[in-house]
Amino acid sequence: MNARSGLLTVATVLGLLAVFLGERVVGSGALRVVLDLVGVLAVATATVLRWSRSALSAAAPRARVERLFALLSTLALLALLAWFAQSDVVLAAGGPDVPRSFPRLATVLGLATALLASAAVGPLLVGELAYAAMARAPEVEVSRVQDAVGTGAALVAVLTTALSLGWVADATDVSSDWSYFRPGRPSESTRGLVRGFTEPVTLTLFFPPGSEAGAAVRDYAESLAAESPLLRVERLDAAVDLARARAVGVSGNGAIAVSRGERHETYLTGTTLDSSRSQLRELDPEVQKRLYKVARAQKVLYVTTGHGERAAMNADLSDPRGTVKTFQDLLRAQNDEVRPLGAAQGLATEVPRDAAAVLVLGPTTPFLREEVESLVRWVRGGGRLLVALDPESGSQFDALLQPIGVRFVPTTLVNDRVYLARTHQPSDRAQLVTATFGPHASVGTLVRASGRLPVFLLGAGSLEMLTQKPAGVNVVFTISALPETFRDLDGSYAFDPRAEKRKAWEVAAAISLPKRGNEEGRAVVVADSDAFTDLVLDVSPGNRAFALDAVRWLLGEESLGAPGGETDFPIQHTRGQEVAWFYVTVFVAPLAMLGAGFWVTRRRRTG
Repeated sequence: MNARSGLLTVATVLGLLAVFLGERVVGSGALRVVLDLVGVLAVATATVLRWSRSALSAAAPRARVERLFALLSTLALLALLAWFAQSDVVLAAGGPDVPRSFPRLATVLGLATALLASAAVGPLLVGELAYAAMARAPEVEVSRVQDAVGTGAALVAVLTTALSLGWVADATDVSSDWSYFRPGRPSESTRGLVRGFTEPVTLTLFFPPGSEAGAAVRDYAESLAAESPLLRVERLDAAVDLARARAVGVSGNGAIAVSRGERHETYLTGTTLDSSRSQLRELDPEVQKRLYKVARAQKVLYVTTGHGERAAMNADLSDPRGTVKTFQDLLRAQNDEVRPLGAAQGLATEVPRDAAAVLVLGPTTPFLREEVESLVRWVRGGGRLLVALDPESGSQFDALLQPIGVRFVPTTLVNDRVYLARTHQPSDRAQLVTATFGPHASVGTLVRASGRLPVFLLGAGSLEMLTQKPAGVNVVFTISALPETFRDLDGSYAFDPRAEKRKAWEVAAAISLPKRGNEEGRAVVVADSDAFTDLVLDVSPGNRAFALDAVRWLLGEESLGAPGGETDFPIQHTRGQEVAWFYVTVFVAPLAMLGAGFWVTRRRRTG
């Protein structure tokens, strides 16, 4: 009896296989028709015989088993009906073209075919194996067969669920990364840059299919493209689209090309996560640099020289003053060219016509009268000027500042309550820190940070507005010292209540001058050039944001945001933490699992 049951199971499985070969492999012609007919007849015959055996079986237990198998065979027959209901068989019989006329119905019927066939074949095979083991038994253990069928059904359910989740995830294109290493995501400054685009820009990603690094870069690029319709993302394989790769300067896969018109910038990442971790951690700042280079025209910024200004490198190695190499590197990273400007470069005559802005960083000696007149004439005519001074210069630079409405007081500000304790000497009280900012685009990032990005001033003077400033000049103080700060009139770094006053002294100002022609003049004045030195910019995100926001405002590009991408850093543990994780994973977790299993087993036995 059991042997015949096995033959019927084989007939059912082979029938389904014949239909599959006819429909999916052969696809057309006489062979397809033959395979379909043989398959349908085999499944239908097996199903009818199953039901007849369940009705004629004299032994009740065997009847119950046969009935169970008959139900499974019926599912196989229903699977065939579902398949042919959405195939071209209906069209050949004079019915509608279901896939075209009813695409959703065709999808449902296709899924139903797969689900019904799996639900029939899996449990039927497992149950048949259990049934065959009892061929010579005097009595059939129905519960054993039922358990086997249930196991098969559970396996099918697990596989079906996994496949369904995979299909849904692929269809919705949603992913989540829970690993410690997460490639860089678009920072707010990069998003702001993209939102400010005025011309189309294309990000072309060259990665082979299935590349994990390519998937990470794709997620980054698509998140960025959501910020503006002017940013388009292309995904190509350099081995297939060789001509396109060469056109943008790419020689192989594992590269990102940023393009606007005929301008192209590339960044190499690699194609696998193992080989490209460091590149992906720097993905946002590196892409941002290239977006700046292609999205905006290069501008020339002049840095004044010849008056003891701070430079990228001190000519005298014994000079203790901080350098401004980091500041100049930040400017170059946003596609600006930095050039020197002194009397030898024509400053005493006029500011060069290609100048987008002039930066005066920490002069220690006065400018020539002709140089001052050149700068004032230029900024009044729509030029852009950044002036950062120091109290140790002893000069107020009135000739340069009075025409733009402010006065510099070269008396060092001191705060004996909140300061940067660098040497733990009284002089540290002049190392100021502040998070008091006015609402202005030149400090936009600092204002949005709501106190999370302080600015450090390592020896600041103060600014005052002229009581009679030039007509049409608008002065906005953007950074103030903390209210406990005082002007150290006697140089003691200690507060003298009889002569000194605590106040939130102004240390930075943004100034707009009346328009002459199409452009208004703009100036930023800071009472401490140390705020732009390498020592501060290398460690203070607040100072970096201020330096770049100020330049962006001067250039009229505040809508682009300040550069400074998001970098991913790996989680690092101390040695003690590593030891703790070792013992937890090797001993504590397994023991906890064994203890839980022991408790559950004891509870079952006692219950």
